[in-house]
Amino acid sequence: MTQRILVAVAWPYANGDLHVGHLAGAYLPADIFARYHRLAGNEVLMVSGSDSHGTPITVHAEEEGVTPETIFRRYHRRFLETQKAIGISYDLFTHTDTPNHHRVAQAMFLSLWEKGYLYLKKERQFYSETLHRFLPDRYVEGTCPYCGYTSARGDQCDNCGRILDALELQDPRCTIDGSIPVVRETEHFFLDLPKLEPQIRAYLEEDKEHWRPNVIKFSRNYVKGGLKGRPITRDIKWGIPVPLEGYEDKRLYVWFEAVIGYLSASIEWARLSGDDDAWKAWWYDPAAKSYYFIGKDNIPFHTIIWPAELIGVERLYTDEGRFNLPYDVPANEFMNIQGAQASKSRHWAVWIPDLLERYDADAVRFYLTRVMPETSDSDFAWEDFVQRNNGELVAIWGNLVHRVLSFTAKHYREVPVPQQLDARDREMLALTREAFETVGEALSAAHFRAALTAALQLARETNRYLELKAPWFRIKEDRQAAGTTLYVALQVINNLKTLLAPFLPFSAEKLHRYLGYERPLFGEQRIEEVTSEGKRYPVLRYDPASAEGQWAYSELPAGQPLSKPKPLFRKLDPKVAEEEIARLGH
Repeated sequence: MTQRILVAVAWPYANGDLHVGHLAGAYLPADIFARYHRLAGNEVLMVSGSDSHGTPITVHAEEEGVTPETIFRRYHRRFLETQKAIGISYDLFTHTDTPNHHRVAQAMFLSLWEKGYLYLKKERQFYSETLHRFLPDRYVEGTCPYCGYTSARGDQCDNCGRILDALELQDPRCTIDGSIPVVRETEHFFLDLPKLEPQIRAYLEEDKEHWRPNVIKFSRNYVKGGLKGRPITRDIKWGIPVPLEGYEDKRLYVWFEAVIGYLSASIEWARLSGDDDAWKAWWYDPAAKSYYFIGKDNIPFHTIIWPAELIGVERLYTDEGRFNLPYDVPANEFMNIQGAQASKSRHWAVWIPDLLERYDADAVRFYLTRVMPETSDSDFAWEDFVQRNNGELVAIWGNLVHRVLSFTAKHYREVPVPQQLDARDREMLALTREAFETVGEALSAAHFRAALTAALQLARETNRYLELKAPWFRIKEDRQAAGTTLYVALQVINNLKTLLAPFLPFSAEKLHRYLGYERPLFGEQRIEEVTSEGKRYPVLRYDPASAEGQWAYSELPAGQPLSKPKPLFRKLDPKVAEEEIARLGH
């Protein structure tokens, strides 16, 4: 039965390029998941966008002496280009400075206010006497009171993951000029999490066997300690204005409004698709499932705070139904670089735009899936990248495709007509049929490493089959018998193409054409300029109209013409690992 699947992907701060941690942590797993469900025939809506209002953007803007809008527009464009190049197939990748997002975020705020889930409270906040202004949390760093990490941010500790109040920090300092801030009083709106705590607790106590153990354990433990009200406004100029008279100088706090982007992007997608109400099927139909792909530092915002907002508002732009709460939050852990934590300030990172200048997108996707930090922190190691590219991607899969297609195209020019299949032939085809269930179950559970391993195992088995049958030698004695072996191998390759397509979409499309097909497996990704209420901006969209791929065993017809193939992948010189390591830190 067809399902509706919402794939909600973390919104990156538009203050710098994407790196491998971003890709492995959220964007690549979300894309693999979405591509699988599209092939499986499900109705997928995959949305995200650039976080335009995050404090890191204003910090970057001040460093350059430009406006925050200048920074976010620069990196928003780069996000579009980078994600298109690496194949992240959003139905819509937009940003949070659109008129639509402002309107939806303000509507959510007003609904919570009218229903009594917001309250006003004067609070003490850090103030810079040298800059003459209140300091948002990201402008303050200090020592985490829980784990002792000395570079904890004012909103969250990156070391232990705890959400913080900036005033909890020990030895606080201003990130702009290093001065010691003072404490002054200001008034803000707070989200009444204690009032919503019973519903949140009930939501987290429901059956969550499909959740990753670390995610549900962290979330339940967080609520056990009791929830406190959280401020949802701040004293800055850049951001979404509070829609209440007398508070126009305050802005919605980014952690409150950025998660609303999943909803506002869905609404924007519907408008761009020509059916303003289309988004409601994913947000109100109880049978629809929503998956939120994020890094572990964002777990509480998606398992506690966003559900609290949805529970409090209940519904928007309709008189019926209630918002669907997250069905799953398959948060990934962190990815280190060469055994050390990634650091922008130390230039210890592998940036995706730079990476794609030297390596093919599918090679990058393959490696990041193989070492994806699904249950624990993992490591991007250049020696391992080269070894897995050459020893697995090229040797197991690429060589299998190239030698079978090259040999068949040369000697038969088309898919050979088989004779009667023997037991080994039938076993090979049976394994191929079974792989759709094995790999599909792993993908639907967001177990991407296991899914890729299972697909590669079938490729290994096919190589063993060919070693046993040896059609390259058998053709001299029995052309029909060799043709039967190649027919079976081509059937497996044709279906492995589909099994691997969510991971390796670019090479899958090439192989699809080599095998004689004309329509693509997936739809087209494109960057479009859209206009909304006088504002013009670029977005990334996916058009599924031309796709024909299906998640099912398919038979490659005997007699179908084959194209002479080119190698799908490049073997890498081991020396590139040394060269890449030398680039780190500079």
